[in-house]
Amino acid sequence: MRWTREHGRGRWGTIAIVAVTLILYAVAWPTLHLTHEVPVALMPVVAALAAWPFVAIRTDPALGWAVSAGAALAIPRAFDLVPGYDYPWQVVHILVLCALLVAVSMRASLQVAGLVWAATVVLFFTHVPGQDGWGWALGLTAMAVFGLLVRWLVLSRRQLARQEEVSELERARRAILEEKARIARDLHDIVAHHMSLVVVQAQSAPYRLPGVSEPVRAEFDSIGATAREALNEVRGMLGVLRSDSLPDDRGADDERVQDPQPGLDRLGDLFEGARRAGMVLSTAENGDPSGVSDATALTVYRILQESLANAARHASGAPVRVRVGYGPDEVSVTVCNGPRQAGPGPGDRSGGNGIRGMVDRALAVGGHLVAHPAPGGGFEVRAQLPRVPAA
Repeated sequence: MRWTREHGRGRWGTIAIVAVTLILYAVAWPTLHLTHEVPVALMPVVAALAAWPFVAIRTDPALGWAVSAGAALAIPRAFDLVPGYDYPWQVVHILVLCALLVAVSMRASLQVAGLVWAATVVLFFTHVPGQDGWGWALGLTAMAVFGLLVRWLVLSRRQLARQEEVSELERARRAILEEKARIARDLHDIVAHHMSLVVVQAQSAPYRLPGVSEPVRAEFDSIGATAREALNEVRGMLGVLRSDSLPDDRGADDERVQDPQPGLDRLGDLFEGARRAGMVLSTAENGDPSGVSDATALTVYRILQESLANAARHASGAPVRVRVGYGPDEVSVTVCNGPRQAGPGPGDRSGGNGIRGMVDRALAVGGHLVAHPAPGGGFEVRAQLPRVPAA
């Protein structure tokens, strides 16, 4: 919308300049015989030299001034004045020269503006009759100063507008960061509180409930360990959200906030947690993981985490195979589970966004991911990710 308005203003400005130029030309041509002795065949050309440089007042006023000033030097030498007319140029020519001087002062560099002002003053001082040169020198100087004042006013307004825009963006950014801090507090109050209760209940269940067998005790320990790991990760993430919330108030305590994002070194813990939860899981890793970027490592971890969680939810009891390959340029991830043993199947729609989130994560690092039912039953997730995402 802003570009449309500016484009519209530029178009109408161009139309106005062309219209004024045509009006000046329409005045200069019929009145040329009143000021100069010019052959009839050359009148359109001489009038054009007086009026048409005005058309460049917006696009290149310095060029328009150069053409007009050159004509101002040539016309008095090429054509005699009509008796009774003392000035070497038509009124239209003088108006165009003055307008171009103001435009150059407003738009050209200070060096060019100074040169144009000095040359115009010398031109008038040496050509106008009698003692009028001093008056024209003063008037032309006033015009140049006026153009410079307008120029500085426009520049100051633009700088003020840019500063206001920056301030508005900063206010919007601060509002977003404050909202992040509020969300972090709410998440801590809701998620961390309930996760803490899960950990406490799982750890205290063998002591609160009589007759707990060793397999049940191990299951409670597994639940407690998984919940504790999730709680630590949530707390770390919330710490980062809070540390970014108010950048002006950040202090030395932020140095103690560690990046909670897991990487390839945490895959073993992820697989072990899935086995503790009762998943029949086989894994294989091939290649050298060194050199994989943090962004790709996090994406690999999250894809595996979501895929294993989906397999546990939708194909409980089915065997799951995980393959991670580290190639020279890409990291391949494959997660395939067998047919479901109980509960809803992998093709059922539960309204979740897990697969969509995995696809978005893969795209964010320049990779791709596909997820589809396996031919013999079950479900398969395959991803190809660059070792180092492109900038």
